[in-house]
Amino acid sequence: MTIERKLLDLAALRDSARKAGGEKRIAKQHEQGKLTARERIEKLLDEGSFEEFDTFVTHRCTDFGMEKDQPLTDGVVTGHGTINGRLVFVFSQDFTVFGGSLSKAYAEKICKIMDLAVKVGAPVIGLNDSGGARIQEGVDALAGYSDIFLRNVLASGVVPQISLILGPCAGGAVYSPAITDFVTMARGTSYMFLTGPKVVKQVTREEVTTEQLGGADVHASRSGVAHFVADNEEEALAETRRLMSFLPQNYQEQPPVLPCSDPADRPTPELNTVLPDGANQPYDVKDVIHTVVDDRDFLEVHSAYAANLVVGFARINGRSVGIVANQPKVMAGVLDNAASVKGARFVRFCDAFNIPLVTFEDVPGFMPGTSQEYGGIIRNGAKLLFAFAEATVPKVTVILRKAYGGAYCVMSSKHLRGDVNYAWPTAEIAVMGPDGAVEIIYKKELDAAEDVAAKAAELKERYSNLFATPFAAAKKGYIDDVIAPAATRFRIAKALEMLANKKDSNPAKRHTNIPL
Repeated sequence: MTIERKLLDLAALRDSARKAGGEKRIAKQHEQGKLTARERIEKLLDEGSFEEFDTFVTHRCTDFGMEKDQPLTDGVVTGHGTINGRLVFVFSQDFTVFGGSLSKAYAEKICKIMDLAVKVGAPVIGLNDSGGARIQEGVDALAGYSDIFLRNVLASGVVPQISLILGPCAGGAVYSPAITDFVTMARGTSYMFLTGPKVVKQVTREEVTTEQLGGADVHASRSGVAHFVADNEEEALAETRRLMSFLPQNYQEQPPVLPCSDPADRPTPELNTVLPDGANQPYDVKDVIHTVVDDRDFLEVHSAYAANLVVGFARINGRSVGIVANQPKVMAGVLDNAASVKGARFVRFCDAFNIPLVTFEDVPGFMPGTSQEYGGIIRNGAKLLFAFAEATVPKVTVILRKAYGGAYCVMSSKHLRGDVNYAWPTAEIAVMGPDGAVEIIYKKELDAAEDVAAKAAELKERYSNLFATPFAAAKKGYIDDVIAPAATRFRIAKALEMLANKKDSNPAKRHTNIPL
């Protein structure tokens, strides 16, 4: 056979692989508002950069007549390409082939690119759209999932792992995305759950729809499984490209530093008036964040979950930073179970991948009450404390207003190896707020007063002048400087520049034992 004939045969095989499950199934995919596996890759990666592996792989199952149907690729497209010129590995599950169900050969394709990603130090992005394990393969399919889970765990903290849920993801299949660093779901077309509505009804007699049980908005706002929600697949893929721009390729590299046209010393006089007059009045901490960061560009993570704590990525003078901020607009910015876990997870990701942490603090304490105590606020609050204490990346903290009690300690204080800790003149750093403190410290004076209200007001002012200021902490070196709000951007930029070559480490050990 001539080389020309062989090349024609090769082209025909590639064409067969590209058609996947056939035109009818591709049309159905489009009717459901979903892209095909290859269309997703094309939109995610730089144009023309995708190099495919294992196009000609087929399954090896010979039961239930499966040997008569062996489509090329076996239901998942794998390979590598670039995003903004930087290498990434990608797998894209193809629902048009056996409903995207996973076989042993399919799992081996994914494991191959994951192994390569760790070897060369490049992120892994998974595009999930699958009916789960291929039942005809029995335990082989379960073994395939386990092989992927193991690689997710071993790659954790080595290279960034990103999951997009663009269709069904159910049963054991959900654990791979759950292990990865970030999960994005497409609203209306994707869902995740361990057991579906039918099983739920059989076991608990609870009637629930697929969307109510595992839709994008549920996981974004209630379970916290989804970090991002997009209105459609194109938006999800575009947001993933944006996310990647903040991240390094692996744990040994620094995040990219981009040219910055926004001057580090840009005046921000609006910060001088951002706080309301009353200490208990709310404001939106995102106004502070947007004012401080480059070009007001802030990629919020988990925006709909535990909104009393804001986390996300931005740049300051071109450098990637992870932002952690209490949100007085929601629940007065207190730390509760959900916010503590959300913050701890984000801080640990940033520390794993050399992303400096900038913390904006305005926290009245931890949420009181039986529901929080029974839910483990001691253990969960300790997670956030643990994460900040363990982190060795540059850490810059700015106390905007309240910093009370244990919450002051937890929010990247100087005592947890904070590198640079600033406070605005409006900062109140104390064991507790004036109201509670006066009732304890000055109880006898209050009891003896004829006009209790007037005496209480006098004592609160006395307490505030002594303790609820930044200067008591600054005198002891716990605050490096008290700064004008308008100078915040410049002072953070200078601190990050100074800390650019910071080296810090933790004692040698097998691994830490964070209070899970």
